[in-house]
Amino acid sequence: MKITRRDFIKNTLIWGGSLFFSPGPVYALKPEEQPWQPAYEKLEKKGNFAERVEAAYTIFEECRLCPRECGANRLVGEKGFCQAPSKVMVHTAQPHFGEEISLVGRKGSGTIFFSNCNLRCVFCQNWPISIRGEGRAFEDEDLAKMMMSLQEIGCHNINLVTPTHVMPNILSATRIALNKGLRIPLVYNTSGYERMDIIKMLDGIVDIYMPDIKYMNGDMAARYSSGARDYPEVATSAVLEMNRQVGVHKVDKRGITHSGLIIRHLVMPNRVAGTRAFVRWVAENLPLNTYVNIMSQYHVDYKAFEYPEIARGITVQEFLEAMDWAQEYGLTQLDPKSLRIRDFFTKPR
Repeated sequence: MKITRRDFIKNTLIWGGSLFFSPGPVYALKPEEQPWQPAYEKLEKKGNFAERVEAAYTIFEECRLCPRECGANRLVGEKGFCQAPSKVMVHTAQPHFGEEISLVGRKGSGTIFFSNCNLRCVFCQNWPISIRGEGRAFEDEDLAKMMMSLQEIGCHNINLVTPTHVMPNILSATRIALNKGLRIPLVYNTSGYERMDIIKMLDGIVDIYMPDIKYMNGDMAARYSSGARDYPEVATSAVLEMNRQVGVHKVDKRGITHSGLIIRHLVMPNRVAGTRAFVRWVAENLPLNTYVNIMSQYHVDYKAFEYPEIARGITVQEFLEAMDWAQEYGLTQLDPKSLRIRDFFTKPR
């Protein structure tokens, strides 16, 4: 049966919902038997969390939170590349049911979308938030209240979307919320464009790292992500450190993630993202059971229309070859949604 690009996109969007819902654990991994507690709680008990917050806040005086290292004094109102002030800006805070199944569970991932971004991709699908900066400024105490509210309505985690440029605010708010009873995992949902020193500062605070690895070629990164030519080296180095801190993806008896690494990779038209090189890098540098989500939802957005090579959606064949490469290199823990999309197009019906 011939599948058109229109059918592929239509079915992929439909499948973001009920078809992929699982009433029980979705992984064959052995659930953790020991009582679990968040990393940030352990750090507080050691007496080290407060000094970590203080150290993070000093970075605002000459901002080097991301690899662009602008040096803006955000405490006096200067803005760097990301255009973020020193106060945290939030667009929305709500349960999200479109994330990975093991993050969503039955009651959703407690997602907080931060305004602005340090990468500013030309194809950004959240560009009104990440690039135009839509959102409101809040105090750290308000951010802590958001975290507590998400926990109180049953969300399984606090999912921090585009957190790099507001890391000090996040640490401060997490400690405030911890002292009010926050006890669910922190998900650091990042573009992958992270300084090693900053990721090391998060050691013992973040429970789940969920970075993108967007490109494996610096020229592509420079072209589509505002000159970030060093992206491949920076992102892969950061991911290695994330893996050192939290290890592979781990779930509880409900099949809900409580710690570990989840890597996302968006398949792009004309092999722009370097997907084969990406899966080879994972296979050669990380455990083969590293959770990898090869994503099919690329669509033309923001300024992508101005770049002919990415001014279309991906084809079925482009997605299937990406999944074939992952299998070829022996990756054993691919995202269930991606596997089911692959199976829909490849298994006889």
